[in-house]
Order: sequence, then structure tokens, then C-alpha cells
Amino acid sequence: MDFTIDYASFFLVQVTGSGEQADKTYRHFQTMDSEQYFTSPLKEFLDGELMKIAKRKVERNPKSDQVPTKIGHFVVEPGHELDTNPNYNLFNRIRTAETAEDFRKNSEQLVTAYTNTSAVRGGALLVIRAKLTKYMDDKFVFVLKCDFEPKVASITDETTLIRHVEMAITTRNMKSIQYPFMPEEGMTEEWELKIHQSSHARYFEDFLKYVEYSQSMPELVKEQMIETAQQHIAETYEPESEEWIAEEESIEAWANTESRQLQEKWTEEQVMEASAPIIEHQPEMEMKLKLDHIDVKGLLSDFGEHLHIAKVNGKYVILIEGESFSFEKGASPVEFLQPDSLENVLKKIGR
Repeated sequence: MDFTIDYASFFLVQVTGSGEQADKTYRHFQTMDSEQYFTSPLKEFLDGELMKIAKRKVERNPKSDQVPTKIGHFVVEPGHELDTNPNYNLFNRIRTAETAEDFRKNSEQLVTAYTNTSAVRGGALLVIRAKLTKYMDDKFVFVLKCDFEPKVASITDETTLIRHVEMAITTRNMKSIQYPFMPEEGMTEEWELKIHQSSHARYFEDFLKYVEYSQSMPELVKEQMIETAQQHIAETYEPESEEWIAEEESIEAWANTESRQLQEKWTEEQVMEASAPIIEHQPEMEMKLKLDHIDVKGLLSDFGEHLHIAKVNGKYVILIEGESFSFEKGASPVEFLQPDSLENVLKKIGR
């Protein structure tokens, strides 16, 4: 899979000062057509980068909110078409520009919106329209942000030895937007784009004000847990009763607390029943818990099958069953243990 460039606009973004007093400007250097791009230094600089961006893996429901690569979805009011979304309209104008001048004008609108975001930093911003060599009708818009490379020097001659190169740029940690999103080669999603931003500053998300991102798996699981808990409350207590109100408040408090304790409300069967749709959607869903200082990490599907939680004399016990042990870093005498019987261990815990 390779791309052929139709147009490429090169902009330089400069930021002086900081905070609300920062002066943010951009300068248009050049807009190239296919022939000009082919003979320009930009081709060598970007060789293979568009293919790398297109092939970069992304999860529709990532494991964390902080993943660098996300799928964005253009938002419209119910009953309205895609062309009511301002962000889509801008990308679509760039995608369908018929001349280099039209491409430059629309690209400049995008750069203006990007430069006005609060966390923007200096660097080179490239807006590119390309088509898949194999699928000639599929046109894509790529927005690439290259940071300045600090302390860059080049060798000159015997007298000066080195020369400091100001405003050198690099493709390392390059941020990118690809529109439309391509889930498979030759297949495009007109409603979606893919963004990649390796830094914590979410300025790509900031300037795309009419784009939403799929929920992460922890968000989806929490949402499903709240729905299941509310259904359990509705089936157990009279609506608006003191118990009903207390349980609803308890669930709300649980949902908004990061470090949570065992609630001791559901049986093991109820927990497994609530886990089933989550596991069906995400078989590799992780489960992490901590008993005092001991961390336990497994899969949600392990609960009730290979991992059990019990209570003895007011203390919690975690039972984990499996076929074999493996030890990695940090040798310890435990590796030479002759395991006692479960019956004896339970008696010991009971005492």
C-alpha cells in the first residue's frame, strides 16, 4: 500500500510568550502539486510516513483514555446530514479541492483554527491530499505536525566545523490526522477520522470541536456496571423508598471514586452474570485488584473460574487456581515450596 500526493501545503507555526499573552502566528511557505512534490526535499523527508500513519493500529474502544491514537466521529444533530458538521465540511473541501489555490485556501482555514488552540506549540504543519496508488479513487487528507528539533547542528568546513541549524524539524513523535479513517485497505469510513498525538497536550482534539471519540473500555464497563446496579436496585427495593434512595446514592458515590472498596452487595453468581456481556464484547478485558499491599492481575473471565474471593474471620481471602507456576525476575525461596493441601491452608487461615 502506497500513496501518491496530489497537493501538499507547508506552514510554519510560531509561538512566542506563554499563557494568555502568547503570540501565535503561522506562515505559509509553499503549496505544491504532484509534480512539484515529487522533486522537492519534502518527499524524502516524508517518504513512507503516510503509509505508516494509515497502518498505525487503533482500537475503537481503547484500554485507556490516554492512548495516543484514537478514532474520531463527526457529530451531527439527530436527523441531520454529515454536511451540517463544520469540521467535516472543512476536511471535505480540502479533500475535493480542484486546484492548488483552492487547496491552499482551505488548508489555511484549518491551520488558522489549529493555531488558535490554547496548547499549540511551534513547528511545521503540513496539509496533504493523497490517493492510494492501488485504489485511485480513494482520496485522503493528512494533517501532520512536526516539532522543532532542539540543538541541531550540521558539519560545514574545517574552519567553522559546525553550524547551528535553527528551526530544524523532525518526524519523531509527529502528530497526525488522517481523514477518512481506513479500517481496512481500500475501505473508508466517511464519518470518521484517525488522530495520533503522542504528547499529553490534546490540541488536535481541542481544535476539532465537532468531533467525538469512542468511549474507552473502562468507561464502557463502568457505564454497564451502573446500569446493572440500577436494575438490581429497581428489582430489590420499592421506588423512592429510603433503601432505594440510599442504594442510588451509594452507586453514584462508587462511580465517582477512583480508589474503591469491595461493596459486598452481590453474590458470585450475580457478579458473573453482570460480567458476561462485558466479556462477550471484550474477551481480554483485564481485572486488577489489590488486597492490602498485594497486587492481583488477571482477566475478568477468570473470576468465578480461576479466581475466587472469600471471607474468613472478618478478613478477605483470594483463591487462585491454575495448572502451573512460572517465576521471572527476582529469585526467592518460594520457588522451592512443596505446596500444602488446601484443607490445611484453610484451617491455618481460619485460626
